Amino acid sequence: MALFLVACAAYVGWDRDVGQADPPSGQDAPSLTLRGLMPGNVRIGAAADGALLDADPRYRATLAADFNAITAENAMKWANLEPTPGAYDWTASDRLISFAQENGQAVYGHTLVWHSSVPPWVSEEWSAERLRAALRQHVVTTVTRYRGQVWAWDVVNEVIAEDGSLRDSMWLRRLGPSYIADAFRWAHEADPDARLFINEYGVEGRTKKANGLFKLVRGLRADGVPVHGVGFQAHLRLDAVPEDPIGNMRRFAALGVSVAVTELDVRLALPAKPEMLLDQALLYQHMLRACLAVSTCESFTVWGFTDASSWISAHYPGYGAACLYDKDMRAKPARDLLLHELRTHADETPS
Repeated sequence: MALFLVACAAYVGWDRDVGQADPPSGQDAPSLTLRGLMPGNVRIGAAADGALLDADPRYRATLAADFNAITAENAMKWANLEPTPGAYDWTASDRLISFAQENGQAVYGHTLVWHSSVPPWVSEEWSAERLRAALRQHVVTTVTRYRGQVWAWDVVNEVIAEDGSLRDSMWLRRLGPSYIADAFRWAHEADPDARLFINEYGVEGRTKKANGLFKLVRGLRADGVPVHGVGFQAHLRLDAVPEDPIGNMRRFAALGVSVAVTELDVRLALPAKPEMLLDQALLYQHMLRACLAVSTCESFTVWGFTDASSWISAHYPGYGAACLYDKDMRAKPARDLLLHELRTHADETPS
C-alpha cells in the first residue's frame, strides 16, 4: 500500500490534512457528479437502502445526482419478495423501480438465486421436482414482472466455493449443478432483452475461486447457456489488493461475456485515520481503472454509497467507513479520486 500513498501525495484534489473532499456545489455541480463524468458505455451505480430511500431527502438527492444506475440491496431477494407461498410483496421493489424511472436511472436486479435468501417455507425435504418447480416459479414471476424495467439481473449469486468448486448449497445437493443453467434459461425466457449475470465475491484477482468461476462460465457458454456477464463483487480491504484485476477481467471478457464491478466497498479498521482514507481512495480508483480498461465492462457499482447504510459493521466487527460518503453524507477522498480518474480518462480518450 506504500505505492498507493506515494501516488496519493501527488494528487491535490482534497484536503490531505483531514481526508475530506468538498461536495459539488453551484452551477458546476452537474459536471462534478460521477454520473456526469462516466463514459456513456458504462453505468455508474449504487446499491439502494430502502429505509433511507423512504426517509432521508439527502440520501435520495445524492443517489439521484451521482448515479445513473441502482441496485436493490435487499428488496428483490426471494425471501423478501415472497415471505409466504404465493403471496408476493412488491412494495419495496416497485418503489425502487419508480425512483429510478423518475431520475433517469437503470435498475440492476439482485438477486434471483442465492443460497442465503431462500424463504423459510421452502424446504430441502421437498422432492427435487417440487424444489425445481418452486425455484422456476420464483425466477419467472420476478423477471416477468419487471420485464423491460430491469436492464440486468444477478441470476445466480455466490455459487463458487473458496477452492473453486461449486458451493455446497441446497440447490446443488437436491438439483445438481444443472440448476445454474436452468436459472439462466428461465430468466432469458421471461425477459429476452435483459442482461444476465453470474455474480461472485473473491474473484476480482487471480485466485482459485476466480479460476473455478472461469471454468464454470466457459462451460456454460459452451453449452449455449445465456450467460451474458460476470459480476465481480469487490468487497475489499486495504491489506488484500486484488492481483491483476484488469488481466483477470479481460480473460473473462475473452469468453464473450461482459464484466461488471457489482458491489464495491473498501472496509477500514476503525477508527479510520486520514491516511487510511487516502489508501481507500486509491483502491476505489484501482477498481474503476480496471473496469474502464476492459472494453466489455458495462457497469461499476458501489455497495451503498454512504456509511449510514453500510452492511460492513454488522458483518465485520471493528471495521467500517467503507463507502464514498460518510454517515453524515459528506463526500470522502474516495469519491473525489473517482472523479479525478473519470476526468483523466475522458482527457485521454480520443473523441
